[in-house]
Amino acid sequence: MDKLPIIKDEKLRLRALTHRSYVNEHPGDGKDNERLEFLGDAVLGFIVGELLYHYNSEELSEAKMTRLRAALVDEQQLGKFAAQLGMGEIMRLGKGAIRDGGYQNPALLSDTFEAYIGAYYLDAGIEKVREFITPLFKKVADQIIGIHAEEAESLIDSKNRFQQWALAEFGENPKYVIIDQFGPDHAKEFIAEVRVRDQVYGSGKGRRKQDAQKKAAEAALKKVGIV
Repeated sequence: MDKLPIIKDEKLRLRALTHRSYVNEHPGDGKDNERLEFLGDAVLGFIVGELLYHYNSEELSEAKMTRLRAALVDEQQLGKFAAQLGMGEIMRLGKGAIRDGGYQNPALLSDTFEAYIGAYYLDAGIEKVREFITPLFKKVADQIIGIHAEEAESLIDSKNRFQQWALAEFGENPKYVIIDQFGPDHAKEFIAEVRVRDQVYGSGKGRRKQDAQKKAAEAALKKVGIV
C-alpha cells in the first residue's frame, strides 16, 4: 500500500489537513488548508502534464493529454488516492462535516489531497513531490490509456463534444452558467446550465463547478441525440 510522504514541518502538515469547518469551530487552532489546496492543484497539474508528455515515449496529442490530465486530477480520482493513503483518518474536520460523512466525502478527500501536495512541495521541493506522484498516477494512466480508454474518452470529453456540435450548428461556443448553489461549505453543490443562443440545452449538478458543467454537457449531448 502506498504511504503519504512525511512533511517535516509539523505546523505546515497540520494546516494541510485542516478544513475550514474545523477552523470555524476552533478559531484559535491554526489556519485552514484552502491556500495550500490552490498551490497543490497547480503542482499536480504541472507534474501530471509532465508525466503525460513523457508517457512511454508515446506521442500523445495535445487534446488527448488534456483529456487524460482531466481524468487523473478529477475529484473522484483524487478522492480515491486520498482514501487509499488513509487521509480520511487524519483530516481535521468540524463536527458538522463529520456528521455528514466528511471522512468519506470525495470532495473533502480530494481537497485535502491537493492541500497535502501543496504543503509537501513547500516542505521538500518539486523533486520529492515528483517522486511521490509519478508512480501513483502512472498506474491510473496505464488503466485509462489501456483497458478503459474508450470509456474515459466519452466521459471526459463531453464539454468538447458539445462545443463541436454548437459550432457546427450555430457557429457559436456554448455558455455555461452556474444558476444555483446550496449546502454547507463542506458539502456544497452547484447547478449549472449550458446554453446556446440563450436556449438551455442541459443542466447538471456537482460538488464542483467543473463537475456540474460536465454533467450539463452530458445532458445536452443526450438532448441533441449525440449519446
